[in-house]
Amino acid sequence: MLSAFMYLASGCSKFLDIEPVSSATDENFWKTQEDANSATNAMYALLRKALNQANGMAFYTYGDLLTDEITSSTNADFNPIVNMQLNTAVAASETWRPAYQLRRYDVFYQAIDQANRVIQKLPKMDENAFDNVSTRDYYIGEAYFVRAFAYFYMARVWGTVPIITESVVPINAVNLPASKESDVLDQSQADLTKALTLLKWSNIDQDDFALRANTGAALALQAHLSAWRGEYADCIEAAKSVLESGEYSFVGRDSLNYRSIYQGKSNEGIFEISQNGENEGTNSGIGYFSLAGPYFRSLTDPILRISQDYIKTLFKDSNDKRFKSVFDMVYNGNYALCTKYANVKFSSNASNANAIFKNNIIIFRYSDIKLLMAEGLAATGKNSSAETILNEIRTQAGLPAYKNEEPLIEAIFSERARELFLEGHRYYDLVRLYKHFNVYKFPEGKMNQAQFNVKKYLWPFDPSLLSTNPLLNQTPYWGTVNM
Repeated sequence: MLSAFMYLASGCSKFLDIEPVSSATDENFWKTQEDANSATNAMYALLRKALNQANGMAFYTYGDLLTDEITSSTNADFNPIVNMQLNTAVAASETWRPAYQLRRYDVFYQAIDQANRVIQKLPKMDENAFDNVSTRDYYIGEAYFVRAFAYFYMARVWGTVPIITESVVPINAVNLPASKESDVLDQSQADLTKALTLLKWSNIDQDDFALRANTGAALALQAHLSAWRGEYADCIEAAKSVLESGEYSFVGRDSLNYRSIYQGKSNEGIFEISQNGENEGTNSGIGYFSLAGPYFRSLTDPILRISQDYIKTLFKDSNDKRFKSVFDMVYNGNYALCTKYANVKFSSNASNANAIFKNNIIIFRYSDIKLLMAEGLAATGKNSSAETILNEIRTQAGLPAYKNEEPLIEAIFSERARELFLEGHRYYDLVRLYKHFNVYKFPEGKMNQAQFNVKKYLWPFDPSLLSTNPLLNQTPYWGTVNM
């Protein structure tokens, strides 16, 4: 039986055009390579939908808003989230509210279900429908990657979630108990291992490079998964394979060159969610929330407040090219603007014209994996090699070599904070820094060490989700407070 939530997308340039297929059946679909490609594209469309929940902010909310990067928000829905008041009451009927959407995993399971369908159906298709068998296997490899990514992502957000590896109805895991975090990560690892046997360095269509998974994307995910688990030898091995592949390189840190990374498909791009092609973009998203005039003419003040004092502390050297290229410090006298996401188009010159923000979501990029390898090397006592990589990043930014200004591992994480500011990494970095290196840098007002130790860093499940799935238990810390 065809899942009620089977989604198709015609191509990477139309990822927003997600339409449920109700007329198709298993008998009249899964016949051609075009069918297989459409079904595979749909996985990325649904992954994008998941990361664009909450007004286009899910990826950045999970990865940045609860950290030292953001001090507050002028938005009544996001300000409690910024302050880590994740138990804010929301009526079950108010499904548009960010807190409601961010506390539910439904859309991730839509992406997983689509991956499950590809994994189940493609091996049963006639091999003659494909240019060659390796093309079919590549699509299957993409499905294993997407499923691995989704489970890894959910494990970092909620810890314990249900595991589904077959297409089922309903697809949102409402009738299943959650598996242990270690089991969820094991599932992600098993899928990733399978993906690496099927993917290649070259995409089937090179126009899709970085927008659909290849070997580089899978190895980048492996590096992150291994680092999250503290398995740094595996992290080093995966990161090294990416860095030595010759497929990626630095983008210059001067002004427009640097900002081109966030438009998408730069030399640094390893895996991205496409939002910069024809018919793509978001009406809100990170650009809407992080910009103000003159970069975004509709707002006089940024919705997300970035402290100038924090930026000055983070970028101690004012000659840092990244500081010069993507931060506006002459704004308002209090807050800084991060202009990484200033790729905004307006429908007309009118003051009330609709704005479309056309920056890709950059999941993994070259510098991220460079610094992740440095982290792994430092964690395993290979300090000299770690310093070499750290200094490569610093040289690109126009900074002098590391001189023991702070302990090496902290210097690496500080460099990640500068290099990857507002790119969806800082929250997970701070969790790893404390869990693996016993260095605590979360703002105490958001989460103190005692709260971290009882896993406040995991998001709660929305009460509506717990009501529909009585087999699901609230995440540890949030089960002790009113929801």
